[in-house]
Order: sequence, then C-alpha cells, then structure tokens
Amino acid sequence: MHKLVYFFLITLSVFKLSFSQSPDLPNILWIVSEDNSPIAGIYGDEIATTPNIDRLGQEGFVYTNAHANAPVCAPARNTIITGVYANSNGNQHMRSFYEVSGVIEFFPVLLRETGYYTTNNPKEDYNIAEHQTRDIWDESSNQAHYNNRGEGQPFFAVFNSNLSHEHKIHTRIPVNELRHKPDEVTIPPYLPDTPDIRHDIAQYYDHLEEMDTWVGEILQDLEDSGEAENTIVFYYGDHGGVYPRSKRFVYDTGTRVPLIVRIPERFRDLWPADHPDSKVERPVSFVDLAPTLLSISGIPIPDFMQGKSFLGDQKTPDPEYVFMFRDRMDERYDMSRAVRSERYRYIRNYMPYRIYGQRLDYLWRAPSMGSWEQTCKVGGCNEIQNKFWNPKPVEELYDTQNDPWEVNNLAGDPDYNQILEQMRKANKKWMVNIHDSGFLPEAEMIDRPGDQPVYDYLRKSDVSLSRIIEVAEKAIMATDQDVEILVSYLSSEDSAIRYWAATGLLILDEHARSAIDELKAALKDSSTSVRTVVSESLYNLGEKNLARSGFLDALKTPNEFARTHVLNVIDSVDEDSAQIQNGVIQMAQQAGTLTRQHYDHRAAKVLMDKWRIDPEKYDIVVDW
Repeated sequence: MHKLVYFFLITLSVFKLSFSQSPDLPNILWIVSEDNSPIAGIYGDEIATTPNIDRLGQEGFVYTNAHANAPVCAPARNTIITGVYANSNGNQHMRSFYEVSGVIEFFPVLLRETGYYTTNNPKEDYNIAEHQTRDIWDESSNQAHYNNRGEGQPFFAVFNSNLSHEHKIHTRIPVNELRHKPDEVTIPPYLPDTPDIRHDIAQYYDHLEEMDTWVGEILQDLEDSGEAENTIVFYYGDHGGVYPRSKRFVYDTGTRVPLIVRIPERFRDLWPADHPDSKVERPVSFVDLAPTLLSISGIPIPDFMQGKSFLGDQKTPDPEYVFMFRDRMDERYDMSRAVRSERYRYIRNYMPYRIYGQRLDYLWRAPSMGSWEQTCKVGGCNEIQNKFWNPKPVEELYDTQNDPWEVNNLAGDPDYNQILEQMRKANKKWMVNIHDSGFLPEAEMIDRPGDQPVYDYLRKSDVSLSRIIEVAEKAIMATDQDVEILVSYLSSEDSAIRYWAATGLLILDEHARSAIDELKAALKDSSTSVRTVVSESLYNLGEKNLARSGFLDALKTPNEFARTHVLNVIDSVDEDSAQIQNGVIQMAQQAGTLTRQHYDHRAAKVLMDKWRIDPEKYDIVVDW
C-alpha cells in the first residue's frame, strides 16, 4: 500500500513538473506605456526618436488599427483586466471604485490557475473596489519581476511606465534644453499654432524618447534572462496621447494606440501574418486582450468575456468594428459612444448640450490647453479650432483615411448616409448587448442597485435597459414634434426614463417651452438626477429662481455624484448669484477639506476659482 502511495506521489510530481516546463505554454511579457498614441518611427512618425520600439516592430507584428475602449486609464484598464467593457461592468466613470460582479474572473487569476507566475510592476488602476484587487497577482509592486518565479514555471509579467504620462508636460522644460525642436513638430489642424502648443508637443516627444529607452531596457533584461525565445512580447500604450483633444476624447487621438506583438519562431503557429515585420490591419481593442492571452495559453475563454481573441486556437474572424466609450472624466460629466471600422469613425454624443472643452482641473495643467482656450477667446482661432468650445452635434462621422485628424464631420453629408446608418445601428446593438450602464446617471447607479454590482443589477428581469436606451435615443434626436411624448415619459415609473425625458426637453430648449408646467411639476421628482436636469432646462427657459432652488436642493444631497452633477450644471449655465455661491461655499464648508479624491470637491474648487473666492476666507482647507 505504501509503495502504491509513493508511486502515485512521484507520478503526480513528475506530471506537475512536465506541465510547468511544457513548451506549449509560452511566457508572456507585456510592456505598457502610458498616454501615447502610435507616435513612433515604425508607425510612420518622422520626428519620434523610438529605435527600440521600431526594432521590436521589425521583429514582430505591428497592429495598425488597435484601440483603447476608453480614452483614459482607469476604465481602459478595467476593460483589460476583466475582458468586459467597463461600461458593461458599471466601471466606466473615471476612478469610481464600484464592485465588479462575482461572475467576472480577472484573467491573471485564470493564468495562475493554469500554472503561470503572474507579476505586475507597478500600476493597477482597475477602477474597482480596492478589496477586489488584493489577490489578482502573485506579485504586484515596483519590485515585481518574473525572475521570482519557480524553476521552470511559465510567467506572465507586466511592466508599466509613466515616462510618457500626461503630467510630464505640466512642468515646462526650457526650450534650449529640448531635444525635439518646437518649430519642427506638426500641429493638428484643430489646434491653433501657438508657442505653448508647439512647446508641449516637442516636450512630449522628448519624454517618448525616454520611454523608448526604458522599453529597450526591459527587452534587454529579457535577452539577458535567456527567455527571449520562449516569450511572446506585447507592447502597447494604455490609451491615446496628451495633445489637447486626445486623451479623454473618443477620437483616434484619444483611443488609437500602438500595439506590437513579437512572437518567437518556436510559436510561429501563432503568427498573424506570414512573417515578422508585417502590418496587421485587423481592428482590435483592449477588451480583446484577455481572451487573446487565454487563447494562446490554451485556456478556454469564459462566456462572460466580451472581447474576441485575435491570436491562438480560439482566434475569431476579423471583426467589422471596435467600440469605445466616454463618460465622466474626473469632475466633468459627458457621455459619448464611438464605433470604429478600418476606415470610419462614428461618434454618438448623449450630452450634446455640453461643449467639448469643459474645464477639467488636471487637463488644464498643461500650458497648451490654456493657450488654446485663450487664443480662441481673443479671436485667434478658425472655425475648426473654435468647435471645441461649442456644444457638440449628436452624431459625428469621419473618414480617417482622408481625414486622419477627424475635423470634417460627414454625418450630415447624404453621400455617407448608408455608412452612417450602419454604424448607428452597430452602436445601438452593441450597447443593448453589453447592458451599457452609462444610461443610468451615476448617482442612480449608486442608489438603484443597492448592494448589488451594477453588472448584476442590469441583468435582472425587471430592469428594462433596452427600453431606457430606446428613450435616450429618442431624447437626443427629438424635434419639437416630440415634446408631447417626452412629457409623457416624465411620469414613467423608471427614474432613468424620466431622466432621459428631461434631457430631451433640455436639448429642445425653447422648442420645449410648451412643457414648462410639466417641468415645474417635475421639480418634485424623487430622483435628484431628474430634478437637476429639469432645473437646468427651467433655467434656460428663464425660470431662474425655480432653477436656483433646484440647484440648492441638489447641493444638499448625500450622494457625492449628484452633487458633482449639479456643480457641472451651475458652471455650464454660468450661474453666479450670491445665493448659489453661498450654497457652494456651505457645501465646501461641510466637507472641511477639499481634496482631489472627491470629484464634487474638484468641481466646487473650479467654481470658486471662477468666482475668485478665496477658500481660506471661509475656513475651507484645500489639500490638492
């Protein structure tokens, strides 16, 4: 009996050893840079100094149509770690820390269960509740390294650099110290040609060069480890770059990223083209990364994952489209969805009453943003450059082949009606299929689900999200012939339907004046989100005293994001009465200290700066 047990244990240990050393399990190395579009020589940029990325591209496969699903880090990374769109998870708002459903398994955990040693160095930023991040990795720190794995154990390792991050242009480098010269850079046509804009772009090229050096060091470490021939290397940027109107915006400048995959000869069955140094035109996006890793590791892709594998045994046919989303960016609310084919980009704006260029504390730390704003204020901008400071159209369509900077909106051109309709339908189908949580105002996302993750709540049989989306689509495209139907929606039992009905009336502005009595009655709505939209509509229709009462009421709500919402409205309508100023001051006084960790604090600080109010005068501490 003892001999049988001994034989079993020996056999089991040999099986485990052979499994961990199996040539069928490649090592996988991710090299991730922050905040950069495909600005590299291998992508045709003649100014960029990127020899290491270029060499990697020559040794690997260069994806020319790769996109972040969100144009900002935290929701983009949420999508990566889950393989589920963040706006399906309920994690699309920037740094919102909501729970992820128990249905979702993080892909590094699945790799660990298969025998991989998984490391992350160091950035996580997954936009989820902190306690859910604790057991994702074997190591996650600035010391995490694949060298710490067991002997013969395959690894999945992530190295992340902030050398190209947006904050690198917040502190000005003297022009005589720049390696890339401001007079040599290309200015996008949507930006005015100013010294500050040229300087920021040139300085950014310098930081890209530093990031490229870091990429070279990571690759050299891999060579020195002796594992290069056993390791598939991915290099990508975590979303678009830091020019004005790039990061945070669903244009190519905000979502299109470099993606290079180097696959050693021993794994040539995974090659997406006949040979390295090839361009791959397949549209891919971050939601595809998790299923792709599972596919090349021989792990079945779970049903909950919404992405499509682009490598390995579970590779899918090339998709026609990839999808993007934009929701709250720090303290500023907006909502857009985007669809990208190989050639065209379609954008649908669900808050067309807001300008593109809402002031955002962190974004305005770049000198180029202030330069753009001031140049346009004094009449120094042309029509294209002025668009950023005006309300948005509901629909945008761009031919990226002929208009790479996306400045010529074709949505109103009858020659493109068929493409517009196809992409419009694709957008709606996608949103319904993934249960897009963006159609609940963020304050409602907190109040309605209770203790449930939003992902689970929206899949309950008594939540008709498709109906909510239908009403939202009606609202943003409404004409004065639709006032009656929108008014009828104001009495719906569903607060989200009432919210979108109020939004439609807000968009119609003077065309909704016949509904003013119903709007006044809606000031008693049980939802703060509805009351805030109604208050804005009434303000625009001249009922300013009633609107101010609505604003003040919303400022007193315990829901941080309902307060952030109304602070956005107060700023947008440019309300600066003593009554409202006092209400904002009282809200800030109750907070005691204004910090960057709370977005209602940031929005209040923007208003106090605008009104030239010194917080210290009112015993308000600002800890930025």
